[in-house]
Amino acid sequence: MKAITLSLLVLLLSACSNLEAEQPPIAYHSKDLSDSDNDGVINARDLCANTRKNAVVDNDGCPTVIHSEEENKLHILFANDSTVIPSAYDQHIKNMSNFLDKYPQTHIVLNGYASPVGSAEHNKYLSIHRAANVYKALVAAGVSPKRIQTVGFGDSDPVQAETRDEMMTLSRRVTATVVGMDSSVVESWTIYDQRKD
Repeated sequence: MKAITLSLLVLLLSACSNLEAEQPPIAYHSKDLSDSDNDGVINARDLCANTRKNAVVDNDGCPTVIHSEEENKLHILFANDSTVIPSAYDQHIKNMSNFLDKYPQTHIVLNGYASPVGSAEHNKYLSIHRAANVYKALVAAGVSPKRIQTVGFGDSDPVQAETRDEMMTLSRRVTATVVGMDSSVVESWTIYDQRKD
């Protein structure tokens, strides 16, 4: 009995040693999956080189960009026959300076006006010098002179109002509108990223 068990055991062991596992199939890529610029997008789909890490990309491998714009206005009123900026507008000047600092590619055009009283020549002078004084105030607040332009319109564009006194008051002004534009790349994140909120 012992001899039979031993024979069976030897037979089983010899049968097991002859078994070989089937080799796994070799995978061949039909397309080149390399990423030469290491931006996470394969060359075959990468029309935008060096895409920023974690950027959400479209089918061409280009980052998704959000465009935004912001508007800021300057509106300063002057006393009759004066080119002096009232101190009440100091913060307006500072706010515009900060806005121009935030959008360094923007420029500002200062439009000077006068009320339609007195000679047209004197009103032209007032409008030019009002705009020039706002120009100086912006430069003093840190804005580059190259980014500022001034125009004096004289009394050619009075503000429409209910009374003549109100029209005169509102017409003695310097105005400007600046639009700042910005673009930012949409980013994705995974559980391995640190989110920047």
